[in-house]
Amino acid sequence: MRRRLLPAALLLPLALLVSACGGNSAASTSSGGGTDGKGSLTLNVGDQKGGSEAVLRAAGELDDLDYRIKWSTFSSGPPLLEAVNAKAVDIGGVGNTPPVFAAGAGSKITVVAAWHGTSQGEAVLVPNGSKLTKPEQLKGKSVAVAQGSSAHFQLIASLKEAGLTLGDIKVKYLQPADALAAFTSGKVDAWAVWDPYTSQILNGKQGRVLTTGDGVVNGLSFQVAAPGALADQDKSAAIKDYLDRLRRAQDWVYDHPEEWAKVWAKDTGLPYEVALASVKQTNASRVPVAVDEPLIKSEQEIADAFTALKLIPDKVDFSKYVDDRFNGDLPPSTTAPRLYKES
Repeated sequence: MRRRLLPAALLLPLALLVSACGGNSAASTSSGGGTDGKGSLTLNVGDQKGGSEAVLRAAGELDDLDYRIKWSTFSSGPPLLEAVNAKAVDIGGVGNTPPVFAAGAGSKITVVAAWHGTSQGEAVLVPNGSKLTKPEQLKGKSVAVAQGSSAHFQLIASLKEAGLTLGDIKVKYLQPADALAAFTSGKVDAWAVWDPYTSQILNGKQGRVLTTGDGVVNGLSFQVAAPGALADQDKSAAIKDYLDRLRRAQDWVYDHPEEWAKVWAKDTGLPYEVALASVKQTNASRVPVAVDEPLIKSEQEIADAFTALKLIPDKVDFSKYVDDRFNGDLPPSTTAPRLYKES
């Protein structure tokens, strides 16, 4: 069967879903989800569609909870962290960039857990007919990217590797749905984006990879908690249990990529082929790692880059926004991702 790309109009809900990687988002609404577990303690968890709740449920990790989890679903990472700052949410999952922007705004947030995955899904794409074959050739070309997103930093880092800066290209700040339309209509020369968009373009045979973030960006994702929840002994214990379940669920994803892709596709509206490609390339690769000094240094580099661009007003000390109490015997944050191998 011919694989088909979703029309741009249908991608708007997906854009809101995967803009978890973004530092800016016009979408700031949240809606209450269901409640799992039993007991007198309730852990308020912020989530995104197709995120933690879906993977925990698919992996059977929401069974036998001796506390309640009340889910709130957010359209992206920034409003989720706004809710953490407002004490409406105790903990929630985001990509590597929203915590930097939240820290830049002086928000009361604390990174308590991390996962390290590949950055193959973070890519600069070019149309199939493009004459561009290496990043150095982007000089003077137009590149679409979501401002303040993980792809934004990946673009900055990839240009630096090629001896270029943002000033050497024509940056078009576009959210994914608009960027897709510009890319497929030839209005931009390249598009810096993340999975599942990368997998969607490749599976739809609409373009090819010019360069990826592998070896250029940190490939980290986080669980971020409210300091008040961490100061509560009972909630802190529930957070530890919740993180243990998430880590086991990630192991399940690695061992059951097809099963998870079916769940993810149904939850997000992605075509199954795209979901499976994204799972194998990106999602299944994630390894639970420690919140440690190399992680802080890596996030500090992101913060400094955006401060230099004046997208963050003042210098951020990222070390003030982490807590390593849940590290246990986890490997360092520099641990290599698990590359999925076909059976």
